[in-house]
Amino acid sequence: MKTTGITFGVLFYLKTQKTTTQGSAPICARVTVNGKRTEISVKRSVKATEWDERKGMAKGGRKEIVELNMFLNQFKAKIINTYQQMVLSDTAIDGPAIRDKVLGTDHSAPTLISLMEYHNEQQMHKLAPGTMKNYHTTQRYVKKFLMAKLYRNDVLLSQLTYKFILDFERFLFNYVPKDHQKPLNNNGIMKHIERLRKMINMAVKLDWLSKDPFSSFKKHFDKVERKSLNSQELMALSNKEFTIERLRHVRDMFMFSCYTGLSYIELVELTPNKIITGIDGGLWISTSRAKTDTGVRVPLLPQATDLIEKYRDDPRALNNGTVFPVISNQRMNGYLKEIADLCGITKTLTYHIARHTFATTVTLSNGVPIESVSKMLGHTSIRTTQIYAKVVEHKLSEDMRNLEQRMSARV
Repeated sequence: MKTTGITFGVLFYLKTQKTTTQGSAPICARVTVNGKRTEISVKRSVKATEWDERKGMAKGGRKEIVELNMFLNQFKAKIINTYQQMVLSDTAIDGPAIRDKVLGTDHSAPTLISLMEYHNEQQMHKLAPGTMKNYHTTQRYVKKFLMAKLYRNDVLLSQLTYKFILDFERFLFNYVPKDHQKPLNNNGIMKHIERLRKMINMAVKLDWLSKDPFSSFKKHFDKVERKSLNSQELMALSNKEFTIERLRHVRDMFMFSCYTGLSYIELVELTPNKIITGIDGGLWISTSRAKTDTGVRVPLLPQATDLIEKYRDDPRALNNGTVFPVISNQRMNGYLKEIADLCGITKTLTYHIARHTFATTVTLSNGVPIESVSKMLGHTSIRTTQIYAKVVEHKLSEDMRNLEQRMSARV
């Protein structure tokens, strides 16, 4: 039997290895779903000489044999009926789930959708809103995959295999968005796989899943150079006079993050009480990374201090209780593209480039040790900061080539 992509079959057989001294062996039903077998004991026995292996039924005309075959037919009908009800109710199906329903031992085996819902409930107050938004996006892709490839709204965790992961990965690579969004690139796909893996790890820890289907999976990220502004671009941005107020405000907030390393959400949540007097008597930012909840302390450079002073009495900032009059990240990035054009900057300017600029152009390129930069960025591992160090090495190489050309010109 095949329904909506699922293969299903039932047959009876004798478990001859458990034959009694009287010559009787227990009868079992073998339920096969998508090639996987599950055994169900029917609590009946018969002698091997009275069993028709080909038909999967007892043979003979004795009253006991006729009654046994009637029972087996009813038992088979119960299994098939259970399967059909699960199909109609769009319940996740596998052999153990059918067995548990037939035997009345169903304890609602955990499914992938129930795992995702449990994950959301547990992590809602632990993860930043932006991170939770990413999980919801991954979960939407999982649901699309289930419907497109398995014709189902859900799947039992026990059905997850290495092939399931590979099929999901291939689905993401081939997925064509129906709206204005761009197709997923490799790194975006790996992020979805990474988030699914974290949820599956939760299931393993909860003993909802005995085997991790990701155990043999290797994710692969393409190397991406972190864009940042160089010193000339940073100076052009700083010196530009804007007659439009909204562009001036956005430029100032972007510049503040260039000199502090704050992300957009950290700027949004920056309140006056997070500006403290540090150990050196100067002003510091004392906050925590929204992404990892890691404590961050950043001594303020004069450029950052001047911007704080500039917006001290801004009515919108005062009304929000924040240091700056913040706007949405989407609007911020839209205005930054406009600002880049006016400043002659050809790079696609997004707010996160400010954080990269702090890491490279402002700190590492000026000799600040990578350990100090890592702490100010709130990285939990210095390996994360080393990504920026490679950018600096690229700049050093470029500087040395320029030096080589100048020295050659003098000869």
